[in-house]
Amino acid sequence: MRRFLFLSCLTFFAVSPASADITHAIKSSISLTVDGAASQSIRQPSSFSVSGSNVTLGTPPVLGTLTSGTALGYTPGAYSITTAGDSFSYSESYIEGDDAPSLLSTTVTGGVVPALPTFSNQTVTSGGIAGTLAGTLATDGAMTITAGGAGTAAVAQVIQELSIR
Repeated sequence: MRRFLFLSCLTFFAVSPASADITHAIKSSISLTVDGAASQSIRQPSSFSVSGSNVTLGTPPVLGTLTSGTALGYTPGAYSITTAGDSFSYSESYIEGDDAPSLLSTTVTGGVVPALPTFSNQTVTSGGIAGTLAGTLATDGAMTITAGGAGTAAVAQVIQELSIR
């Protein structure tokens, strides 16, 4: 009887009970985004260029005074041929730049920019309108997303994870 008891005790301690780690996680998220209004402007400068050979400058070209609301203005130069009968080349160019704006900043009203300065190179992004943009996540994982106006985005997700080790 002692042997049986000893043997049963050894068997009881030698066999370890089954153990497992079980992890269950539910992660849910929702993201609602409304774009903001934006403007990027690059102002073009006024410039002029003169080049030539066998020409002599008489009166130099002149750029006008920069005043908001008026064109810069340009008065071309006066030139003459240096050696009569010889070949000559002459080139003169003028680019009228952007006016100095009276409006250098603006106010965004209801997601819209009502007035912007006008430049040669301009990118404008209108602001988003939330409208009916909405989203809900229920405890059972059910998702509801309602579309908004222009410039909006809605993303919802539910992740269920079960890990057994």
